[in-house]
Amino acid sequence: MVNKENSVSIIPLGGLGEIGKNMTVIRYGEEMILIDAGLTFPEDDLLGIDIVIPDISYLEENRDKLLGIFLTHGHEDHIGALPYVLDKITVPVYGTRFTLGLVKGKLKERKMLEQADLHVIKARGTMKKGPFRLEFFRVSHSIPDAVGIAVHTPVGTIVHTGDFKFDQTPPDGQMMDLPKLAQLGERGVLALLSDSTNAERSGSTMSEKEVGKNLLDAVREAKGRVIVASFASNVHRIQQIVNAAAETNRRVAVIGRSMVNYFEVARDLGYLRVPKKTYVEVDQISKLPAEQVVIITTGSQGEPKSALSRLSMSDHRQVEINREDTVIISATPIPGNEKYVSKTIDQLFKLGAKVIYGRASDMHVSGHASKEDLLLMLNLIKPQYFIPVHGEYRMQVAHAKFAEQTGVDPNNIFIADNGQVIELSKEKGRIAGRVSSGRTLVDGLGVGDIGNIVLRDRKQLSEDGIVIIVIGLSKKGSELMTGPDVVSRGFVYVRESEQLMEQTRNKIVETLDMLKKDGVYEWSGIKNKVRDQVSRFLYEKTKRRPMVMPIIVEI
Repeated sequence: MVNKENSVSIIPLGGLGEIGKNMTVIRYGEEMILIDAGLTFPEDDLLGIDIVIPDISYLEENRDKLLGIFLTHGHEDHIGALPYVLDKITVPVYGTRFTLGLVKGKLKERKMLEQADLHVIKARGTMKKGPFRLEFFRVSHSIPDAVGIAVHTPVGTIVHTGDFKFDQTPPDGQMMDLPKLAQLGERGVLALLSDSTNAERSGSTMSEKEVGKNLLDAVREAKGRVIVASFASNVHRIQQIVNAAAETNRRVAVIGRSMVNYFEVARDLGYLRVPKKTYVEVDQISKLPAEQVVIITTGSQGEPKSALSRLSMSDHRQVEINREDTVIISATPIPGNEKYVSKTIDQLFKLGAKVIYGRASDMHVSGHASKEDLLLMLNLIKPQYFIPVHGEYRMQVAHAKFAEQTGVDPNNIFIADNGQVIELSKEKGRIAGRVSSGRTLVDGLGVGDIGNIVLRDRKQLSEDGIVIIVIGLSKKGSELMTGPDVVSRGFVYVRESEQLMEQTRNKIVETLDMLKKDGVYEWSGIKNKVRDQVSRFLYEKTKRRPMVMPIIVEI
């Protein structure tokens, strides 16, 4: 798809109508750039799947046109798919120092770091790439070194906010670059792509510093150990926990693989300040009085294998919850995780711990802009066209209404889907077609090799189990030599269902006799008929549909 010279195309490959796997192409003529390369985590129906990334076939088809990948910040839904993209396409990657610090860890793990072409960008920095001139501006978010990107094209300027909120008192003192936003708006902006995550929330998003005060009060009041679960990537929150520990003369230990990784990267790069006398290795905390210990952990979303979940089940190697402990869950559940979080909280209460959680505790604030912040962004940028991104469909709709309220022509607002090509010129904008898009499932080392058939089989296995039938036939397939043996897994327990298993064997013998009379000796035909007959018989007897797998052995 080639742009006309007086138009520019915006092609979202992920992040629209969903939370996660953010990925957006901006294309002019025969050249294009990519903003972000994120993943999302599987929903319950994607059995066994580890992560979900965008379909990148469009990028692969246009690899010679891709000039670079530009990352807004280091959250998984913005950088998590990067190793999979770089595995297919060799292209330079640009990000801030902290973002690239996290990227390097990912690439090192996959032994891809040496061949990666990584470049550090800075807020207020500029860069020329083909027909694009890029400017980076600082935004406030729940991770350090987050930026938005202004892409100046021959047609006009496109502003991508990345994830943001307006925090007037950020813990690190790094204010959002309001002057730059106002300057961009004054010069004229063709299109704004803005974060829609909290479009349904009224008011403004609270400052991160407010959480710091509440954490300090809770740590002061605690009689024994304090265990705080938070998002590992929220370095500002971790800094405030460290500060609270230092102010109350407590020592800090860190558990949970991702928390340890983020902690070490942030500390090594200078984004996290931890006094030497405050930090202690986790294997040393048993030697300290309980009232001198703070533990920072993963598991704020109740993830089954996370450190906090294992603590709640008394299944952690180094730490055990007791009745003197105070557990603070410094996060709100992501939609879909509520039952896991509730289960973890229940288990912690059963162990006798004091648990502080929920919105009423004020132990968490969002990193995303609410209604008033989104209106402010629209008023500062004053775009000709508006595309709400990073949100589910209803969030995009709510955000679009804000754009109308600030004077954007409703005809210039695009509530788009992944894969749609939004072609913009100074005169008009339109949906100009569609490119390949969707999701690619990652299962272990397999990328994209799991499709609907495999998922359907997994669903059937999880619901009704499997019945394996082993039949020994003579070489010509005419005589039953051994068996049939019937093995059940996840369907019925064989020893308690001997009568059903015997009836199933009789049904198989009856089917084989019928096939012999009909002159059917081909193994594929025998397998299909046995499968059909046994499936029908078992459903009649149990109203369940296990997967039936006949295996024929030549005797």
